Amino acid sequence: MKTSSTPLAERLRPTSLDDYIGQKHIIGENAVLRRAIETGHVPSMIFWGPPGVGKTTLAYIISKQVKRLFFQLSAVSSGVKDVRDIIDRARMLPEAPILFIDEIHRFSKSQQDSLLSAVEKGLVTLIGATTENPSFEVISPLLSRCQVYVLKSLEKEDLEVMLGKAVEMLQKDYDKKIVLQETEALMKISGGDGRKLLNAIELVVGSLYDNDPDAKELVVTNDFTTQCIQSNLVKYDKQGEMHYDIISAFIKSMRGSDPNAAVYYLARMIEAGEDPLFIARRMLILASEDIGNANPNALLLANACFDAVNKIGWPESRIILSQTATYLASSAKSNAAVAAIDMAQAIVKQTGDLSVPLHLRNAPTKLMKELGYHEGYKYAHAFEGNFVEQEFLPEAIAGTKIYDPQDNPREREIRKSLRDKWKEKYGY
Repeated sequence: MKTSSTPLAERLRPTSLDDYIGQKHIIGENAVLRRAIETGHVPSMIFWGPPGVGKTTLAYIISKQVKRLFFQLSAVSSGVKDVRDIIDRARMLPEAPILFIDEIHRFSKSQQDSLLSAVEKGLVTLIGATTENPSFEVISPLLSRCQVYVLKSLEKEDLEVMLGKAVEMLQKDYDKKIVLQETEALMKISGGDGRKLLNAIELVVGSLYDNDPDAKELVVTNDFTTQCIQSNLVKYDKQGEMHYDIISAFIKSMRGSDPNAAVYYLARMIEAGEDPLFIARRMLILASEDIGNANPNALLLANACFDAVNKIGWPESRIILSQTATYLASSAKSNAAVAAIDMAQAIVKQTGDLSVPLHLRNAPTKLMKELGYHEGYKYAHAFEGNFVEQEFLPEAIAGTKIYDPQDNPREREIRKSLRDKWKEKYGY
C-alpha cells in the first residue's frame, strides 16, 4: 500500500546529469552546456521551453555540480524585495550562489532591473526559466548578459525511460506488479511533458488499486487511462498544466470561428488570473497565422489590443480582450501567410543560396556596373499601373508560386489582381 504523500514527480526528480532525462542537444556528452557545467564556469542563463521538460531540475543539478548555494524564487509570488534579500545574502558569500527564477517572463521591467546589477557584478549566477520567448519577455540588458538555452519537449524514448522508472517505484509503493498493457493514451496525454506523464501514471495506478485492492496485477490500458484522467482533471492538473490546455482551446476556438467558445475560454483565463499580455500576444500571433490577408485589419486590431492592454491594466483590459477575441473569431480565415513562408523556407533549404538575378542587384561601384549589376532593371513606377513584368526569382526557381491566396472575399481580390498582372506565369 502506498505510504508516501510526496508526488511521484518530486520523488523521481533526478539529482545528477547522468540521471537527467532528455535535452541531449545541450547536456549530452560534449554538448556546450555540459562542458560548461563540468568545468565549473557556468554563466547566467535562460532556459526557454515548454512545461515539464526539466528546467527546474536542470537548474538544481547545476547548483549541485558546481557546489553553489541554490536560491529559488517564483516570479508569480515573488517581488523586488525577495530579489534584493537574496542579493544581500549573496554579498556575504564567498562564491556567487545560483539564483533560479521560475517563470521569469512574469517579472515586470522593474523587477528584472533589480536583478541586472547583481548579474553584471557576478554577485549571483542567474538561471531563469520561461515558457515564453525571452526576446519579448526579458529586458534587453539582462538578456544580453545571459546565455539562452532552448529546451525541447521530451521525445517518446525519453518518456518511456521515465515511465519505466515510475512503474518501478509504484510497484514498491503498492507491492503489486504493474503491467503496462497499453501506453498510447499516457503518451498522448503527456504531450512531451514529463511531469504530466508522471502525474498521469500515478493517478491511473492509484485508481486501479482503489478499484481492486486485492488484484494480483494492476493493468494499465488506454481506455482506463482516458477515463481516469477525464474524471480527475483537477487532481491530475497538480502544477497548473491545464493553463496550456485552456490557451490551446482559446486559440482553436478563434481559429474555428466560434466567438462564443472563444470568450468562454477567455473568461476561464481571466478568472484564473492569467497574464492579460500573454492572452493579447497569443491573439496577435493568431491574427497573422490564421487570418492574414483574408482580413488585414485583424492584425491591426490585435496589435492595438496588445498596446491598449499594456497601457490600461486590469480590470478594464478584459473588455478590450473580449472585443478582440470575438472579432478575430468572427473574421474570415486564411493561413496562406504561414503556408507561404513554410514553402519559401523549404525551397531555401532545398536549393541553398541561389544567385540573385543581376538586374536586381545594386551597383554602387564601377566594377559592379561593368559586370552588369542592375542592368535591365525596370522601375515599376515608371510604367502604367505601377507594374511591369520582369523576373524577380532566381533562375532555378523562376515561376514558382509560393503565396497562394485562399478562397475568401479579400484574397479572391488579391488572386484576381495577381492573375491580371502575371497572366499564366504563376498559375493564379
